[in-house]
Amino acid sequence: MKTEQKKIDVINRLLEDCVMAYPVSSFVISIYQQYQQRGWLTKKQLEGLYAKAAAIQELEPEKLASLEALIKKMPNRDKSALPETKPLYTKDAEVGDSINAILAKYPQHKRVLFLQSKYENNEQLSAVELGELQKFKTILKV
Repeated sequence: MKTEQKKIDVINRLLEDCVMAYPVSSFVISIYQQYQQRGWLTKKQLEGLYAKAAAIQELEPEKLASLEALIKKMPNRDKSALPETKPLYTKDAEVGDSINAILAKYPQHKRVLFLQSKYENNEQLSAVELGELQKFKTILKV
């Protein structure tokens, strides 16, 4: 036959002591009710309970030590910082210089004006468009 060992519920005893010491504290009453309903408390709630219980003079230090051990045993749930965002498209300075050089000599060149608008709107120029730009640059001798 197996004999069941009853576990000592340190948190429940501490909560009851805190309710007796602070009968009008809404924090203590709310975490006491949450513990009764759920059966567990978060690490932050336990830290708050520890702060309240540490102020009670008549409380046994063993209960506080047990609660502190439970708090230290629980994992930390820290949010990591957001990673740095990089732009999806970075402008190529050489392409911009080529467009500006062609438009300085021929300001009404429609195809280069179209490529300039795409370049300024951070749209990526295709390989064909880059080839056209290089061809214009060599033909127009810019």
